[in-house]
Amino acid sequence: MSEKDWLTTAFEQNRGHLRAVAYRMLGSLSEADDAVQEAWLRLNRTDTSGVHNLGGWLTTVVAHLCLDMLRSRTSRREEPLETHVPDPLISREDETDPEHETLLADSVGLAMLMVLETLPPAERLAFVLHDMFGVPFDEIASIVERSPSATRQLASRARRRVRDAEPLPDADVARQREIVDAFFAAARDGDFDALLALLDPDVVVHADFGPKPAGASRTVRGPRAVAEGAHSFSRFAPFVRPALVNGAAGAVVVPPGRPFAIMGFTIRSGRIVEIDILGDPDRLRRLDLTNLGS
Repeated sequence: MSEKDWLTTAFEQNRGHLRAVAYRMLGSLSEADDAVQEAWLRLNRTDTSGVHNLGGWLTTVVAHLCLDMLRSRTSRREEPLETHVPDPLISREDETDPEHETLLADSVGLAMLMVLETLPPAERLAFVLHDMFGVPFDEIASIVERSPSATRQLASRARRRVRDAEPLPDADVARQREIVDAFFAAARDGDFDALLALLDPDVVVHADFGPKPAGASRTVRGPRAVAEGAHSFSRFAPFVRPALVNGAAGAVVVPPGRPFAIMGFTIRSGRIVEIDILGDPDRLRRLDLTNLGS
């Protein structure tokens, strides 16, 4: 086997891991793919004869690229962003998608990604690499240009934010599906009391319908406000298709013509605590929903 063939084989063996790292870092499937592709290009331009752990080297390269991308995002933001929902992973409930299983090995739901979006870039990198992928702080320190002790503090701060904002959701997908189905049934029937009974007192909805028109994307808090919004949504009930959204029970809303929204649900102690809605037409067009069938 030639050196080029060996590098190609080794890179493909690491591709799933690298994409998983980039997805958690960026919350964007297209940007994650861009970071992995750039890592491949750099691998081909680099003399790796002195690299003893190619997987670790590639992880470091992808982490550097993601950190630069996150910092670039931050520098471009002159005003606070409207609600932004990360790219969801969509699959059928009756099928197993090996690629999605790799990306979701740590059960990274949309709610978790929403929390990660609030972290400063260096904190996000330290938390993702150490807590999700077990990368030692000594190696992360060189990426964020901090001491190992300071890097440990970055991860600790991020860990506290994640723990405080995102307690563990219910894990039983079948039970999740029962609650999500009941939510849509109550919305369809206009049963306000049934909706309230399904919602946690601290329920929040993040709705991302893209940058235009102004005000289309927003955050709604509280059971009554969320129930009222669900009731107004009832006209779309005939077009709701069940799906797994980042490994949890969710739905894709597909009226004739084009997808309208993807809805991810976070359920805790039998009640809905968060609904994340992606309705940005441009981003929906880039997602592969063909595996959901008709």
